[in-house]
Formats: sequence, structure tokens, C-alpha cells
Amino acid sequence: MPIKVAPHIAGLIPYPPGKPIEELEREYGISGSIKLASNENALGPSPKALAAITACLAGLHRYPDGSCYYLARELAQRLAVPSQRLVFGNGSNELIGLLAAAFLASGEEVVTSHPTFLVYQNVVQAQGGVNRVVPLKDMRHDLAAILAAVSERTRMIFLDNPNNPTGTVFSAGEFEDFLGRVPEGVIVVLDEAYVDFVDPELRLDARRYLDGPVPVVALRTFSKAYGLAGLRVGYGLMREELADYIHRVRQPFNVSTPAQVGALAALEDDEHYRLTLETTAREKARLAAAVTELGCRAFASQANFFLIDIGGDGRALYEHLLRQGVIVRPMNAYGYPGYIRITPGKPAENDRFLRSLEQSLKELGYGR
Repeated sequence: MPIKVAPHIAGLIPYPPGKPIEELEREYGISGSIKLASNENALGPSPKALAAITACLAGLHRYPDGSCYYLARELAQRLAVPSQRLVFGNGSNELIGLLAAAFLASGEEVVTSHPTFLVYQNVVQAQGGVNRVVPLKDMRHDLAAILAAVSERTRMIFLDNPNNPTGTVFSAGEFEDFLGRVPEGVIVVLDEAYVDFVDPELRLDARRYLDGPVPVVALRTFSKAYGLAGLRVGYGLMREELADYIHRVRQPFNVSTPAQVGALAALEDDEHYRLTLETTAREKARLAAAVTELGCRAFASQANFFLIDIGGDGRALYEHLLRQGVIVRPMNAYGYPGYIRITPGKPAENDRFLRSLEQSLKELGYGR
């Protein structure tokens, strides 16, 4: 007898994981690859985080602190908010799922953009919800069209700011005008995974909007600027009422002890954080100028990655670069077949990327 599966689950397309570098090297017969595809921190984790994680390993027979007490206390002090407004998750990905579990019933709607982070639509479908998808306009969230897509069945709106994959942002004025027209009761989720890399004058202060008529949830992560992607720890900033409901559906030990300890130490390592932002900004600008010289178009980005219009097939260029041990992200699946996305690595890695890119563009007949 065939297994009975709900139609909204049977129709889900799993998030496509990338292969380990070691496996790609084995398949292509290469070694010493560099990975510029996953929006990771090229400098690695904070040395203070590594030391703290190592020191906690002897206690792994104990369950984690289910409240993330020490991490919450430090973060609340830095953000000047009550710790009750913070909810921690196994990466901000888990919080996206918890929001759907807490506030979305079967058949209710969520408005998202395209292209954007693929997980939004997956968790909505897994919950039995309905996705209303609005195309980006000039590679930015079309806030007017998003408002037009809101109906009486809409329960949430997901906005990543900066957007992934375009790196574009909307201003505080645009956001405030948008919130002023969102119906009360609709939750606006502001995904700020890359907020650390945004120019200070362009950043929103999500704390200003937590207590307005429209509930706002800001999502952040330790995976990017803090270099802890492998530990999976993120948090949501929201009013206490929303946090209470999320705690009702959250698993009790969802953030591991090494993740909590590492995040707290990384949060306190201001030098590593500063160096990450400075290195990313410098290398992003250098790479953008260099790929422009090669006849490509680099798009301005407020994140730690940027898009490149290569004037050809992004998938073909990806394959060509891969054979040289350089891993980038083709944008075909996002609806941008002529683009690739890269995250700057260390200076030497970026130099290698530029050499490989020049060779690949020449051999494929792209670029200048």
C-alpha cells in the first residue's frame, strides 16, 4: 500500500544542498579549490569563538541551556532591548519555520518576492499555506505590488533586506510608508541576515517598528559577519507577545552548547567583526572594478556578495570555473540565467578567481 502524503508535502522541492568541496574535487579531478558561492565569512570564525568552543567540549554530555541565557543577556544589553524580545534558533532558518508554525494555518497566505531566499516559500508550503509571489522590480522589492497582493487571508509578509540574491535594500522612509499601509494583524518579517554589511546611513533600525500597529519581526544570524555558519545560530527580535507564541512551538534545546558559547564569544570579538566588514568592503569593491574591466557588469550590493552579468550562460561559466577549482553560484535557478553570484574570499583567492574568470570568459566568448 503506498504511503499517504499530504499534497502540499508531496509537492515540496527540497532545498538543494551543495556538494562538499572534497566530493567536487574528486569528481572533477582537481585539488585546492576555492569556494566563493555560499555567502560565508572568508576570514573564518573569531579566534575567541574557537577558544570558547574548545573549552566547552568537555561538557557536551549536558543538555544545552534552553533559554540561551548568557547569549540573550549580552545581546539584549547591546541592543538595549529586554531579553524577552529575543528568540534564538538553529540558524535564522529555523525561526522562519517557527513563524509559519506559530502564525500560519492551512490555506492562509504569505506574500514573498522572487527571487529571494528559497526557504520562505518552502516553509509556507510545508505548513499548508499559500504563497503569493511578487516579482522584484529593477532588482528591488516591489513594495507597492506586495501591498496589492495582500488579501484578507494574508498572515505574513517576508522581506529580506538586503535581498538575496541582488543585495539591494529599501530605505527607512520606504519601509515606514509600506508599514503604514499594511493591514493590522499581518506580520512583517524583516530578514536582516546581511544587515552588518549595509552602509550605516542606509540601515533600518528594526527596534523602532516592534510596537507599531503592524507587528514586525527582525531576523538576524551569526552565520555571516560572525563566521559561524557551521554552528547554526540566529535570532529573532520581536514584541513579547510574538515571542511567547514562538516559544510554544520551539523545541526546548534547539541551539547547541557550542553554538551558544561560540556566538557569545564572537559577539564580544569586536576586532574580528571590524576586520570582517573592512575586508569584505575592500575586496568587494576591488572585484567589482576588475570584473567590469573584463567586460562584465557588477551590480552594487549592500551584502557580502554581488551579482555579475557575464553576457552569457551563467551555468556554462560555473562549470568552466569549476574545472579550474573555482566555485561560484550560477543564477539560472533564480531567473537570472546570464548571471553569477560571488562572495569575496581572501585576497589571494580573489586574485585566483579573476585569473580564472578572464580565462573562462575568453574561452567561452563572453565579456569584452
